[in-house]
Amino acid sequence: MNTRLWLIPGVTLLVIILLLLVRRPVGKELHDFHNEGHVFGTYYSIRYLADRDLEPEILQAFQAFDASLSMFNPASVISAVNQNRDTLTNAYFEQMFHEAMQVSRLSHGAFDITVAPLVNLWGFGFKHREDVTDAKVDSARALIGYQRVRLENHHVLKDDPRIMLDASAVAKGQACDVIAALLHEQGVEHYLVDIGGEVVTRGERSPGEPWRIGITRPEDDPDGTNDRLQAIVSVRNICMATSGNYRNFYYEGHQRRSHTIDPRTGYPVRHSLLSATVVASSCMRADALATASMVLGVDSAMLLMKEADAKGYFIVAEGDSLRVVTTKNWDLTTQNASN
Repeated sequence: MNTRLWLIPGVTLLVIILLLLVRRPVGKELHDFHNEGHVFGTYYSIRYLADRDLEPEILQAFQAFDASLSMFNPASVISAVNQNRDTLTNAYFEQMFHEAMQVSRLSHGAFDITVAPLVNLWGFGFKHREDVTDAKVDSARALIGYQRVRLENHHVLKDDPRIMLDASAVAKGQACDVIAALLHEQGVEHYLVDIGGEVVTRGERSPGEPWRIGITRPEDDPDGTNDRLQAIVSVRNICMATSGNYRNFYYEGHQRRSHTIDPRTGYPVRHSLLSATVVASSCMRADALATASMVLGVDSAMLLMKEADAKGYFIVAEGDSLRVVTTKNWDLTTQNASN
């Protein structure tokens, strides 16, 4: 037998492999990109490693999200719902609605997307505080309650047409998830998405180096001239949101209070929790849980974190000083800021 015949299959396989190697496209060169600007009334900062600038796709995603959940866009889905115009809800709206309902139930109403009448009554930063009366609060509270709205066949049904929804306490986190999903679909493996302080990260900032995220120190600093950090967290794959009023407080006697309305009572909270940072399975969920924590106060927020399988970092006012409280499962590398 001619033994050279036994070599033919091996030679043929080797030729095929070589041809495949020759035809395989050379890997595209990756670059660091940083897209930043303003969206949804706040800033965005997106850093990622990719073979091209994805800002056009990112801006398009922002526009689609705005058309769904922006209360400042009169043509958005949520605006149509609040104005009782017949409209079909879309995927963004329904994702928000289902998550809001889950966190509302977990927090026993401390988080509630029907809080809009109370927000309008008190005004941003309590600017209408002097005009608020018990009678006005009672009137607004009559329109509050997550149990009074439901989603059926892509329509929002309300028990009272005057009920209005406010997604501002969850939308920034959801927008981070949307952009993170876009980057993932484009094959991006290393990125940081920051929208107004809500953050999603994947991979690393550079080989062997994690992403570093600052947690702002809550201070009586209306102009933001100090803008100091309480801590710096080193992370790789994370969804994190922070709720709190970092610069404006009001004083009740000598006690600092945050500008947070309890949708269950209609009045400002009376505890000393000034900032809640939450890590959860999605940034949308972290955003909602952080807002609920600010309503509940630190003790109840710790219980909520356990129930929601989330991690929490809380900054509490103690007279003129601040105290940090974390959940037992807070295992992130956290460094106290020196400034």
